[in-house]
Amino acid sequence: MKPMAAKRILVIEDEARIADVLERYLRAEGFVTERAATGTRALELWRAFRPDLILLDLMLPELSGLEVIRTIRASSDVPVLMVTARAEEVDRLVGLELGADDYITKPFSPREVVARVRAVLRRAGGSVRRSRIYRAGDVEVDLERFTARCGGKPVTLTPTQLRLLALLVQAEGRALSRHELLDQLGEPYVDVRTVDAHVKNLRRRLGPCGTRIETVRGVGYRLSLSTF
Repeated sequence: MKPMAAKRILVIEDEARIADVLERYLRAEGFVTERAATGTRALELWRAFRPDLILLDLMLPELSGLEVIRTIRASSDVPVLMVTARAEEVDRLVGLELGADDYITKPFSPREVVARVRAVLRRAGGSVRRSRIYRAGDVEVDLERFTARCGGKPVTLTPTQLRLLALLVQAEGRALSRHELLDQLGEPYVDVRTVDAHVKNLRRRLGPCGTRIETVRGVGYRLSLSTF
């Protein structure tokens, strides 16, 4: 793994003033940055720059942020931190369902953005991996190699989806509340509906195994062990 200071961040933001500030703060912390002001340019730089994390504004010219993340998730699990306005709740939830790892709302503190970037990178990198493999029936999560399998077949998950599945597997059939899941994911102050979006996306990625993630009304979610 490259050290945190060498990580490449692609800033996708059409407001030059905001992009300038973000790049200045990120570079001051040792990150390498590139910037795109349109959805089309964002996809070009994503392919050429190969970033370690994408900071993505949802409101973009040419292609929207949702179209950008949909295209990226078709072939890549690079961590994506969405930037949204407070009024864009529906788009934010759609973005999470499409595979975004986290979001931050405008107006924001640049220092907060840097802190969230570091948090997402830690979740995606070696500092959050443990030398253990967790299993429940034929579902397996390896937090050292950062891989998941269902019925012996590999399943491609984003870092947040993988850690969410690991939490459910480790609970061994116990229901975990949305707040509990957010706290263990390191997102205690995020809207609890974010968990619903992550779970919906995780179920879709898991295919047949996804039905084993049960909704416990009034509580949260659990991994069913009765079907194993």
